[in-house]
Amino acid sequence: MALALAVFVIDRAVKALMVGPLALRERGVIDLLPMFDLRYAENYGVSFGMFSATSLEMRWGLIAVTALIATGVFIWMLRETLRGDILGLGLVLGGAVGNIYDRLTFGYVIDYADLHIGEWRPFQIFNLADVAITFGVLILLARSFKSREKPHDSGDDTATENA
Repeated sequence: MALALAVFVIDRAVKALMVGPLALRERGVIDLLPMFDLRYAENYGVSFGMFSATSLEMRWGLIAVTALIATGVFIWMLRETLRGDILGLGLVLGGAVGNIYDRLTFGYVIDYADLHIGEWRPFQIFNLADVAITFGVLILLARSFKSREKPHDSGDDTATENA
């Protein structure tokens, strides 16, 4: 829970910095590195702008669906006993709550991170909450694949003993 809260608080602080002191909304773009800029964007959908909420009903529907998913993650996290999985779930929950907060407050998610190679952008503009969700899911997937590996030979070769 502490990790989820930390992700949420840091996400809120960074977004407040972007729209406040840095005035990114008004400036549009701040060039930082050849491959990374700060670029203001309002995301009315989910990942890659899919399922864009173009009406009030769609906005509330999107909030309801994401809140339901976040609730499921919260319940899973409370029941989980493996520390690595709890870490991944905390990242997902903190990021999800950060983006839900934006949707409730503004009607869209504030995005600002623009990773690019020249004009090519391998990702849409994103935010810290998106990064936390992505890394949390990757941790859960990696741990899931690792737990499904077959155990190594224990050295007990009963098949050859019976021959």
